[in-house]
Amino acid sequence: MRREADSFPPEGHELDPARLGDHVDRLYRAAWALCGSREDAEDLVQETYARVLARRRLVRREDDLAYLLRALRNTFLAGRRTVRARTTVVPLDEELDRSASVRPLEPDELAEQRRVYGAIAELPDQFREAIVAVDVVGLSYREAARALRIPEGTVTSRLWRAREQVAERLT
Repeated sequence: MRREADSFPPEGHELDPARLGDHVDRLYRAAWALCGSREDAEDLVQETYARVLARRRLVRREDDLAYLLRALRNTFLAGRRTVRARTTVVPLDEELDRSASVRPLEPDELAEQRRVYGAIAELPDQFREAIVAVDVVGLSYREAARALRIPEGTVTSRLWRAREQVAERLT
């Protein structure tokens, strides 16, 4: 069965490998929220870039960040399918990445950041993906809908539920 989008000529642009570094910080934060671990997030971003750079990529109807977020999500899900039972490595507070912010974070800010990322990582997949796309990566609802390939209203609904669950876990 052919999808409607397949019948149109390809529109978009080629993904520029030289510009991929522009998105590494946002992808790292998204990966950290998905994985719940700094080390796993670093591995996930590296694996995502390795897959994306393995061949020429054409980005259609979206920007590079939305495309990379979808690639990150797909890489994350592929990794979860292959390794179902794996112990979780919890980094010590002094191992938290201080380069993620412009200024050094205070110890209480680092602890809060870790709690928030941990709460996001515990969410069901569909809610975690929505909150990562919008609140962690900073995509608009429309961009998140395109990246996750779901309707914009679904992003809104999942994001509201995800925020509620994170708030409950943090109180």
